[in-house]
Amino acid sequence: MEDDLVSEDDILLWSEKELHDAAKRNNTEKIQELIKNGVDVKAKNKIDRKALHWAAGAGNEQALRLLLVHDTEVDERDTFGMNALLLASWFGHLKLLQILVSCGAKLNCENKDGLNMLHCAAQRGHISILEFIMEDLEDICLDSIDKSGKTALHLAAEHGQSEVAEFLIGMGCTHGLKDKEENTAVHLAAKCGHAAVLQRIMETGVDIDEKNIDGLTALHLAADGGHYECVKLLLESGCNINAQTNKNMSALHFVAQHGFDREACLLLEAGVNTDAVNNQHNTSLHLAVFSNHTEVVRLLINADCDLDITDSRQQTALHIAAEHGWQDMAEMMLISGVNLSLTDKQGKTCLEVAARGNNVVLVDMIIKADRFYKWEKDHIGSEQDSWVGRPLSFKQDHQPETQHLRSVMWTLATKQLCRGEWKILAQHWDFSDAQIRAIEQQWTDMKSFKEHGHRMLLIWLHGVMMAGENPIKGLYEGLVEISRTDLAECIRQKANAETTSPKMCSAM
Repeated sequence: MEDDLVSEDDILLWSEKELHDAAKRNNTEKIQELIKNGVDVKAKNKIDRKALHWAAGAGNEQALRLLLVHDTEVDERDTFGMNALLLASWFGHLKLLQILVSCGAKLNCENKDGLNMLHCAAQRGHISILEFIMEDLEDICLDSIDKSGKTALHLAAEHGQSEVAEFLIGMGCTHGLKDKEENTAVHLAAKCGHAAVLQRIMETGVDIDEKNIDGLTALHLAADGGHYECVKLLLESGCNINAQTNKNMSALHFVAQHGFDREACLLLEAGVNTDAVNNQHNTSLHLAVFSNHTEVVRLLINADCDLDITDSRQQTALHIAAEHGWQDMAEMMLISGVNLSLTDKQGKTCLEVAARGNNVVLVDMIIKADRFYKWEKDHIGSEQDSWVGRPLSFKQDHQPETQHLRSVMWTLATKQLCRGEWKILAQHWDFSDAQIRAIEQQWTDMKSFKEHGHRMLLIWLHGVMMAGENPIKGLYEGLVEISRTDLAECIRQKANAETTSPKMCSAM
């Protein structure tokens, strides 16, 4: 075979590639044969790597010794700035590192990222290499930094090398140094979720509330990454739970944004401020709702967060839920009691936002809640608060016990009420103009009044049932009031036809 290039993408001849492969496999016989045949032992591939690099990286001692006889340029670097010494350190080959040092390799060499052999060994967790470097070599700076300003301790923390961190601390490294982003080793351990390393570094007494260039503490980074054990460690160590970043983000903001419910529980149990706002005036509740994290929303509401705080758009969390049509979160907020009269920058209430977004179910839920709380306010302390002790819900009613009544409502709305009569009935039952408009906003064809009337009747039925009143009596009286006595009697008979109904209506 002719000794051509291996391929168009490479610059090695076939014989040179064979030399590289032999170095990788520690095949000294092949190496000797190829060198005897005149193959260039210093030939480099397209990333400037030569046979010596491969032998050092693979830990092939015999190949390395043989190559060093013919290639004394031990400090040559590949495209990444890695030479044989750094490769031996990176891959943890102590014997080869010792051979290279004895051959005069430069001890202060660095790769393109500024990593020296100490950094390489620390990042990769090679204790034997570190021990050799620190105990047998001279003029090695334990706190030397790479191009990003990281020391060996930073790298050990970032990559979860707890044994290395223990060794470096024992050797007397400086614990609180900052990299170019002003991160300490504590920051990096927390950010990457390395709890064991974090704990060991904290034991040195470093300031765990130190902030980086963006104003983030270790707690912020642990929370942002969803690292439960790190968050727990930091809280147990008494960190500042309410520290805020340069953008006024708290740790609770981060977990709410990502939906980390376990970490949210830790912070809430530790007494974090649930109502802190960031630079966009978002609370943690705003962020949890916006990102549709239902469980975190539930936790925040159970922790008695303020539901009425508005963000930079003057929107409450309920505005956001209404805008996106998220029923479960809206239900939780409606049950907890929220100010439904608050308006956003466009002057719209939550009801109007839901209506504009065609979120029909949410529109009806908000109207039910609004009517219920007005009724509750009017009946505080009375014997009519019959809803107490029963689960409060504003969602669509699918209960078997109301099925017959709902069927009657459907017939009334779709077959018996004339156009416009549902509005008159709604006004009689104290539906506000805004509520009627919100119901009417969806569907606008010739028969849409039937759907509007049906929705209004179901909303009214919800309120009557929650108040413990007689729905048949109320419906009868309402129809009489709008001059549909004939229809009132018909509906009374249909409603009472359900013999299991607890609300029989006889003489009125």
